[in-house]
Amino acid sequence: MTLHNNMAHGQPADQIGIARLRKLAPRPRNLGDTGLTLEFLGDLVCKHLLNHGTLSLAELASLMRLSGAIVENILEFIRGEARVEVRPARPDVPGILYALTDRGRSTALDAMLRSGYVGPAPVPLSHYSRIARRQSIHARSVSRDEMARAFANVVLDDTLVVQLGASMNSGRAILLYGSPGTGKTFVSRHLTNVFPDATLVPHAIAVGENVIQLFDPLIHKTLDFGLDDSDHILDRGHDPRFLVCERPAVVTGGELTAEMLEVDFEPSARTYEAPLQLKANNGVFVIDDLGRQRVDPRTVFNRWIVPLEEKSDFLHLQSGRHFSVPFDVVLIFSTNIHPLELGDEAFLRRIGYKIRFSALSPTQYEQIWRDVCLQHEVDFDPEVLDFVINELHGRSAVDLLPCHPRDLIGMAVDQSIYAHNVRAIDVDSMRWAWSNYFVSFKDETAKAGNVLPA
Repeated sequence: MTLHNNMAHGQPADQIGIARLRKLAPRPRNLGDTGLTLEFLGDLVCKHLLNHGTLSLAELASLMRLSGAIVENILEFIRGEARVEVRPARPDVPGILYALTDRGRSTALDAMLRSGYVGPAPVPLSHYSRIARRQSIHARSVSRDEMARAFANVVLDDTLVVQLGASMNSGRAILLYGSPGTGKTFVSRHLTNVFPDATLVPHAIAVGENVIQLFDPLIHKTLDFGLDDSDHILDRGHDPRFLVCERPAVVTGGELTAEMLEVDFEPSARTYEAPLQLKANNGVFVIDDLGRQRVDPRTVFNRWIVPLEEKSDFLHLQSGRHFSVPFDVVLIFSTNIHPLELGDEAFLRRIGYKIRFSALSPTQYEQIWRDVCLQHEVDFDPEVLDFVINELHGRSAVDLLPCHPRDLIGMAVDQSIYAHNVRAIDVDSMRWAWSNYFVSFKDETAKAGNVLPA
């Protein structure tokens, strides 16, 4: 059966602890700990100076997300190459100021032509891969209590909760299917709330001399652990090249294209951005409304065969260089199309769980109806509900779906406010909402009950 109700979000991810952060990604003590070359970091410092003009050691350390001692070593190196010079201090900025020389400006421009990335020092691919595997989402088991908390305000059949909870622990892809309006999208988005712990997400990763922007503020929700990422004292806190975030939750629908699953290169800025599945690493990746994308669903399925089996994704850069990254996501597909129309049985066996969503029972429908009445601040009237279930749904042979109470009550309240300037629903307003919500095929020869959701 299925679900619906309040969009109650889970509590913010937490519980990883400061000590665990330090152990998982300790702050680099020296240049070698960064995993990056002195030449690479020297170019990055010069690009920051090209953008800002003059910067102090503390400002550069903050921009680079490296300790002051490491940045000082980098400055000594590029000063030896006559790329930077010391400028007089300013009253508003404590400490020595650094600026580019003519030679430094020339080399910074050359560096920008090779890579337009200017930001925190990236994390080498090998470092990122190691940490991503150590904080794998598949090392977490979803318990019955966690599922209960995540779906505390949702009307959801107990059998379906068990199926969903077990599927989240399987390490395999999940396919949610059923008629439109049965709650697949709602549930798939709610499933992103069942992992309450935190994860480390790097600002960017380095693949050789190329930098791929990974952190996305639209996807990654940062957490406050009382740590100051701008603190430059050696050994304090975790490696600030990583941000502490909730486990990522990426949801994409009909807008998905094959290009969005590959590293994106912006020629004018000469920058790389991570694909969606890389941004979702250590979290949940939902592909909603499968079959409605501009890319064939078989192409979407085929894209994941190797990553699901190998637990690694294979990507490439504009230069043609290929590399692999951990593929560590709970991958969820949601579709209104019957699975056999998306792929044959042999292909569908690669997907671990196929979970069907169907219509509600009258009891479940009443639960949702009561909750939606409360949300809209209207009285629950059992006679109105009886009319909707037996007269409107029954005579039209329309299944009881989770979306109907929300939509019908909302439309009835709209009409009541317009006509009477009050928030209320009754039989007449529900009949009005029904006639506006469904497209009727009724004509002189058709049956009156043939309706289709608008």
